[in-house]
Amino acid sequence: MNAPRLSVDRQRCIGAGMCAMTAPDVFDQDPDDGLVLLLDAEPPAARRASARTAAGVCPSGAITLHEADPLGH
Repeated sequence: MNAPRLSVDRQRCIGAGMCAMTAPDVFDQDPDDGLVLLLDAEPPAARRASARTAAGVCPSGAITLHEADPLGH
C-alpha cells in the first residue's frame, strides 16, 4: 500500500499559517510572501495525523491530502 500524498495550491493559499503551526515538520511559510511551503509530500506515519489535521484546518482549502489506494493502483 502506498502512503498518502499531500499537495498544495499556493495560488489558493491566504498565508494564515495554520498548516505550519499544526504540522511544522510537513509545512512552512515562505519568508517572502507568507504562503505555504510543502516540506514533505509523503510524510512518514508519525506525521500523517498532524498533516491530515493541517489539511482540515486550512481556511482556504489550499492543502489536499490524496489518500493511498488500498489496492496500490
